[in-house]
Amino acid sequence: MNEERKIVVEEVDAVEAPPKARVNEAVEAPAQERKRDYLSGFLSQKPVEPGAGEPGGPLYEAVIDALKEIYDPEIPVNLYDLGLIYGVDITANGHAAITMTLTTPHCPVAESMPGEVELRVSAVPGIATADVNLVWDPPWDPQKMSDEAKLELGML
Repeated sequence: MNEERKIVVEEVDAVEAPPKARVNEAVEAPAQERKRDYLSGFLSQKPVEPGAGEPGGPLYEAVIDALKEIYDPEIPVNLYDLGLIYGVDITANGHAAITMTLTTPHCPVAESMPGEVELRVSAVPGIATADVNLVWDPPWDPQKMSDEAKLELGML
């Protein structure tokens, strides 16, 4: 069964062009004036200042500064740069809730450090009360440290 296959080639002189779309065939929509720059209102807006207790606000930053004054007794780096502070929440009425951990549950300052954090944060002007929530999950590890802390400890 040996069949021979042939390829048929057809030569042409020209190909008819497909029809072009016509604008006058389009459905006409009512004319609308287009604004010159649709971002003009957005670009002219002034940045919104963060609230006092929000990240970037003065009260929030004062609390962070207070936390940066508390040093781990075994490591010459402050708690904030060590990555021991997991969260800072400040309400409108001046209540601060600090979520933190320690390097290990067997840390020698496990009983005194949360009290010191509460005392220092409570002393910030504008903070009425402070609570410290000590958590162990997620566990602390050296990767939580800031670059400044890693540099201070020779890890960079």
